[in-house]
Amino acid sequence: MSSLPLNSLAFALLQAARIDTAVFGGQSLAEGLLGRVDPAARPAVQDLVYGSLRAYGRGDFFLSRLLERPLASDEVRALLLVAIYRLETRPDATHTVVDQAVSAAGEVAGGHFRGLVNAVLRNFLRQQAALTAAFAADTVAASMHPDWWLARLQAAYPADWPSIVASGNLPPPMGLRVNSRRISRDEYLVKLTAAGIAAHAVDECGLALAKAVPVEALPGFDDGLVSVQDPGAQMAANLLNPAPGSRVLDACAAPGGKTAHLLERGDLDLLALDLKPARCRRIADGLSRLGLTARIEAADCAKLTTWWDGRPFDSVLADVPCTASGVVRRNPDAKWLRREDDIASFAAAQARIVDALWQVVRSGGKLLYVTCSVFPAENGEQIARFLQRQPDASRCHEEQLLPTAEHDGFFYCLLEKRA
Repeated sequence: MSSLPLNSLAFALLQAARIDTAVFGGQSLAEGLLGRVDPAARPAVQDLVYGSLRAYGRGDFFLSRLLERPLASDEVRALLLVAIYRLETRPDATHTVVDQAVSAAGEVAGGHFRGLVNAVLRNFLRQQAALTAAFAADTVAASMHPDWWLARLQAAYPADWPSIVASGNLPPPMGLRVNSRRISRDEYLVKLTAAGIAAHAVDECGLALAKAVPVEALPGFDDGLVSVQDPGAQMAANLLNPAPGSRVLDACAAPGGKTAHLLERGDLDLLALDLKPARCRRIADGLSRLGLTARIEAADCAKLTTWWDGRPFDSVLADVPCTASGVVRRNPDAKWLRREDDIASFAAAQARIVDALWQVVRSGGKLLYVTCSVFPAENGEQIARFLQRQPDASRCHEEQLLPTAEHDGFFYCLLEKRA
């Protein structure tokens, strides 16, 4: 509990520090950490959490030079990281930020660190120019990625790794997918313009916003006119391109954006699977908002005997679990929670899934393998190994999307089962 006013910056700094502490302790933001914050304070806390985690490498660099010895309190260290992020992004309010951070420190460890927090933050402001210059001169530190992650990017993308790193350290773009069953993209663009929301068209039904907005601000969102979906993710339905009326499996379907896009393109006999019932309910809620229907089951897609009735599918979408290295700006905790050996673990799970799903594809049918990763071990190398194991598989299309200002990073490989 906290005695700080709910609408104060001190409260937001304290809550953000506690969430960051949980992340550094091994918890994921996906576990609902932000959901425990009072809804009135959640937007401010979320901004501080995501911003400070994206900039963790920078804050960590600064603290290594501002602290003479490691802090006894992880929560105080997290508070300093959050406060430094706020000082850098709000240089017009330095006095307020320091004052509120000290107030927040009064709620931690019996208030014994108030003086230290005040001294460190004021010292940061005095040395800010020199610290910033030193940070910029340190290539590894300035990447704000773990060393092993950076090394893998440099090896895989000798020319592109700086832009991948830069994209991963920025706030993500906001993309929309227009529900073509209810409105055309051009008609919806008119609605956005009337609402004062700038956007431009991307591909066949996508829109990229000039600036992110709350979903409540999107015209007709509750009526199912539009969904939030990255333009890169929208390629899945376009590449799989199942024929109307065909039998389709979305094997790792939650949260359901790709399932919905497939159904928006045409009537399908579609089965959506996901491991957890709660995630299946999220799929159902999303389809209900859009006026779409599908069969939804909670099951492990790799354990065929638990869900498959023996009838083959014309098309299978395998959006497999991965390191999420292509969408790290949306999941800034992933950079600091992942370990290098996680790549091999994910690759093994991906192989198990795609080998199982290949059995349910009809002769002449297609499977689209998808990850939101940029690591080759999960992508091109995974497909190369799969093709060696499955002699009846042929590669129709393979594409690695690297993250840009407009879309996230994804890998796609469309496979066909030869007769």
